[in-house]
Amino acid sequence: MGWAIALHGGAGVPLSMPPENRLPREAGLRHCLDVGIAALKSHMHALDVVELVVRELENFPHFNAGKGSVLNTLGTVEMEASIMDGKTKKCGAVSGLTTVVNPISLARLVMDKTPHIYLAFHGAEAFAREQGVETADPTHFITPENIERLQQAKEANRVQIDYTQPMPREAKKNAAIANGDSQTGTVGCVAVDSEGNLASATSTGGLVNKMVGRIGDSPIIGAGTYANHLCAVSATGRGEAILRGTVARDVAALMEFKGLSLKEAAAYPVDQAPPGTVGLVAVSSTGEVTMPFNTPGMFRACATEDGYSEISIWDSPIKGNVLSMFWSISKYNRINFWIHICKGLHQFKKIPTVR
Repeated sequence: MGWAIALHGGAGVPLSMPPENRLPREAGLRHCLDVGIAALKSHMHALDVVELVVRELENFPHFNAGKGSVLNTLGTVEMEASIMDGKTKKCGAVSGLTTVVNPISLARLVMDKTPHIYLAFHGAEAFAREQGVETADPTHFITPENIERLQQAKEANRVQIDYTQPMPREAKKNAAIANGDSQTGTVGCVAVDSEGNLASATSTGGLVNKMVGRIGDSPIIGAGTYANHLCAVSATGRGEAILRGTVARDVAALMEFKGLSLKEAAAYPVDQAPPGTVGLVAVSSTGEVTMPFNTPGMFRACATEDGYSEISIWDSPIKGNVLSMFWSISKYNRINFWIHICKGLHQFKKIPTVR
């Protein structure tokens, strides 16, 4: 048994994502993974580690959480987060935040300082002020990139996540993704420390152009976040699909009641979900890690005490050459591959290594 950590920056990453959008997120993953590794090596408790790492992800404007949160239909943010300790099953969650810089830390305070599990909207904001957590004017969270995303989504008359480009207004509603909606965008971290303590944390800004008041899976214990004595899970994807599937809890239940391994248990709810809707990261009490998804890609990273580490986006770590890019792209979208070929193979050779 040893420590292990896994984190994600959202599923549904299109194979056509250009390097100028991909590379900052890849760098953010690498930084946050390093932060988590250092914390675990210093014998920090798993619960503190996942909060710390998710705070870092929230502070990184290229991910859909905290500073990078996408905008609702009124052009404002409504952030949400949850956190859970596997040993005690204590947990905390928040929704509808408009001024809290780090929603995950407010969720931790709900867990530690109140008799409740979940606070939302005005009540959560009032609790934040009572606790003296860092807040900012709502305009702090509104980035030019997310203003553009909202405008594109409104023009396409759709709800979307930050990684998928909006479909044209005239696109058919029965396209590959149901109703033309894109599906992912969240950050999360799971960890087991050297003492076997497990914890999970998840945070998000939700959907681009979502209805005011919409709540997804990220703050829902058992859907987007779960931890017990066997495993810790953080999900990402289409919130409604994750809620219907109680994805995070199902992983733990399959391990507990069916005796499945972490890898087998995590694969089942992902395989059962509609294609293109779900991804997750999970660790077990024995230091195993798994990161399955049924979307084209998922920003993800992991490391274990025995020295293994990985930062990946698509089906497998990309080696930074044309042949490996061919195999990754051809599995999901051969047409996209030939589009890239027409643009010039030299573009692929400029893509740095993703490990």
